Amino acid sequence: MKIAVLPGDGIGPEIVAQAVKVLKALNLNLTMTEAPIGGAGYEAAGDPLPDATLQLAKDSDAVLLGAVGDWKYDKLERHLRPERGLLRIRKELNLFANLRPALLYPELAGASTLKPEVVSGLDLMIIRELTGDIYFGQPRGISTLENGEREGINTMRYNESEIKRIGRVAFDIAMKRNKKVCSVDKANVLETTELWRQVMIELSAEYPEVELSHMYVDNAAMQLIRAPKQFDVMVTGNIFGDILSDEASMLTGSIGMLPSASLDANNKGMYEPSHGSAPDIAGKDIANPLATILSAAMMLRYTFNDEANAVKIENACKKALAQGYRTADIATEGCNLVGCNAMGDAVVAAL
Repeated sequence: MKIAVLPGDGIGPEIVAQAVKVLKALNLNLTMTEAPIGGAGYEAAGDPLPDATLQLAKDSDAVLLGAVGDWKYDKLERHLRPERGLLRIRKELNLFANLRPALLYPELAGASTLKPEVVSGLDLMIIRELTGDIYFGQPRGISTLENGEREGINTMRYNESEIKRIGRVAFDIAMKRNKKVCSVDKANVLETTELWRQVMIELSAEYPEVELSHMYVDNAAMQLIRAPKQFDVMVTGNIFGDILSDEASMLTGSIGMLPSASLDANNKGMYEPSHGSAPDIAGKDIANPLATILSAAMMLRYTFNDEANAVKIENACKKALAQGYRTADIATEGCNLVGCNAMGDAVVAAL
């Protein structure tokens, strides 16, 4: 099993190191090769996605990513900024399906900003389309009008096949869960998502066991806070999914707890924590590595079809939490406050 390990920027190297440590503790037949991406890619090769890194990712079975971005790169030309490397690798690998689970561990119910009775037992999956929509639609750019005023343009667009393939992912996952799909759109205003709703309805005929519902994105944002446990699987486009999945992350107490997977049509995937690079705490050994470790578990489940070892990692994370280990972002009174490296050690010990 060949894994491309791309630590990236900020806390990326610290958290990825813990996930690698956990994978090695399982004694699996893994080959893990490291390469730069994001700001690290720019420093190494003048490109946020160096050719060698992209080739390694293409030649590997899966990609384990840390995070990209740092404020010091904000003044670079747009195509050289770290985030462009992330968008490009998703596009180059055709990683169209982003899976964002939001699971609240019982030990962290008090860490959520919502009342425990609202979030206790939360277990939902957000499926976000990742390679289309307004982030990639053409035309785009900033131009100057005849009167000298500047104008910014971005284009929201989806075709039928793009909607259908992400819909299949959502329905297939729902079949393995509670057989409920909520499709999120803005069909009352946006023709792009009017088509989205039409295709989802047509596709649902192939999954008669799955209950399909629809919700406008503004209402969905409200409902995630009001009654999040009503959802099982949510499926939506790129920009709505970006916003809603980050919102859902805070239901669990910390974005540092949430893994993610981005898959192609053959379940080759890139696995990364849902949070960013947090350059303000980089190198301080205080980052939470659990989202990255749990991303490694998702990698075993979805790309390598190794459910047993995926569950082992997840149970080890649960055990470490049950033993009271906490990083600063999920710290509670009386906990055993530890750093990034020590949390990784606690998970390995629990294995």
